[in-house]
Amino acid sequence: MAITSANQLELLQTAEAVAREKMIDPGLVVEAMEESLARAAKSRYGSEMDIRVSIDRKTGRATFTRVRTVVAEEELENYQAEMTVEQARQYMEAPQIGDEFSEEVPPVEMGRIAAQSAKQVILQKVREAERDRQYEEFKDRAGTIINGAVKREEYGNVIVDIGRGEAVLRRNEKIGRESYRPNDRIRVYIKDVRREPRGPQIFLSRTAPEFMAELFKMEVPEIYDGIIEIKAVARDPGSRAKIAVISHDSSIDPVGACVGMRGSRVQAVVNELQGEKIDIIPWNEDQPTFLVNALQPAEVTKVVLDEEAERIEVVVPEGQLSLAIGRRGQNVRLASQLTGLDIDIMTEEEESQRRQAEFEARTRLFMDTLDLDEFFAQLLVSEGFTSLEEVAYVESDELLVIDGVDESTASELQARASDFLEEQNRKALAHARELGVEDSLVEFEGLTPQMIEALAEDGVKTLEDFATCADWELAGGWTTVDGQRVKDDGVLEKFDVSLEEAQAMVMTARIQLGWVDPADLEAEEGEEPDADPAEETVAGDAGTN
Repeated sequence: MAITSANQLELLQTAEAVAREKMIDPGLVVEAMEESLARAAKSRYGSEMDIRVSIDRKTGRATFTRVRTVVAEEELENYQAEMTVEQARQYMEAPQIGDEFSEEVPPVEMGRIAAQSAKQVILQKVREAERDRQYEEFKDRAGTIINGAVKREEYGNVIVDIGRGEAVLRRNEKIGRESYRPNDRIRVYIKDVRREPRGPQIFLSRTAPEFMAELFKMEVPEIYDGIIEIKAVARDPGSRAKIAVISHDSSIDPVGACVGMRGSRVQAVVNELQGEKIDIIPWNEDQPTFLVNALQPAEVTKVVLDEEAERIEVVVPEGQLSLAIGRRGQNVRLASQLTGLDIDIMTEEEESQRRQAEFEARTRLFMDTLDLDEFFAQLLVSEGFTSLEEVAYVESDELLVIDGVDESTASELQARASDFLEEQNRKALAHARELGVEDSLVEFEGLTPQMIEALAEDGVKTLEDFATCADWELAGGWTTVDGQRVKDDGVLEKFDVSLEEAQAMVMTARIQLGWVDPADLEAEEGEEPDADPAEETVAGDAGTN
């Protein structure tokens, strides 16, 4: 079939029909037709030729042209699609490299094979355009709720018709043992939209914490308007959830607004989530206070926060322990997710036993090192002294407040503590030198003899070795592995060296060795005045651990 004998308007009518059916731009279909006709022409005239086809958008007339590009003589490779400047002078005036010369060629006969090839090109282009349209439509809808109809179930995954495409609800994104039949209506959260070789993939979820947040936004006008903000959500899908809210209007109670009249608002969310129990908790900037709220309905008597380790100890009455932990640890697990802290729960009796053990250990320390009787050692511990350094270097006035301690006794205590510490330092330094520590590390400011000994035992024996250490290797840190926070022990951690102090010492060592120019550091600080170098090092170093 020759293209010239076909009804030329039929091309445009076909393009418009396909575009309407697939909901894509008719121009894309016409471009696909042009490419398919050009491919058929190349099979007739030769694959090395640059044949282009243009279809008039009004008349449907197809024009076939052969294009040759002007190139430098030494770059001429394809004589069918390229020509030199000298050759181009036969067809144009003052040709320049890069110019194109076009001439119309006769239309080709569309044989059966060529027609089939053209059809495949058009179908492929239409599919690509359809995929692009679907991706563009849904990429900005990630993070929103959509309604769909169940089409089928494949290996536990539910395929959902969402109007202009299909999406998948994986088995681990379903609540509990949810099951659906074809044509069931379903409300889902668009978790992710990805562009993949087989087309855009839309992944849905009903277990994501964001799904609950979006449901509350739909049910609570104050959240939609921004008066109430959802600060955090933690879920055990299908069983229980905790949601923390805060009001930016002091006249509106955030918890009451989310609950609604007679619980109507929260009940609507509960019904959608297959009866999932929801605890609505007031947000508080003070982490211990927020944690007390998050552990409701259990009562908390004491909270101890370790900000550096992002851990928190909670003390509860004996009868409240099971309630605070919850069935299978559910309550404390959700509270941990909500606050972003690792939570240790203990009873008042367990805390008392631990405090007693610490008291006895410190008492024994003073008895053994300062040659004191038990009663006197207990007096020191009761007054808050926890180490020999505190006794040796504290102002003598702080010792005089202890019953039975006069100036001579205070001086004797400090002398004994100082002598013991000096002997310990001497032994530690001698041991470190036996291990091969060099003077460059011994003379480095900021390291005590015990620190130098600990470094030597870990293989750090020179200032160069020390300068290559990461701050978390010295001070310790935390790494997240498979969603769990794992403790990284530091060589100097037992000496209470913080990450900031460790980083400062390492950087000082690098400057002394000439590895780092102080001027460069000042320039970096000037560029990023708000950055916390310690936090950056923790994130970077811990990630490579």
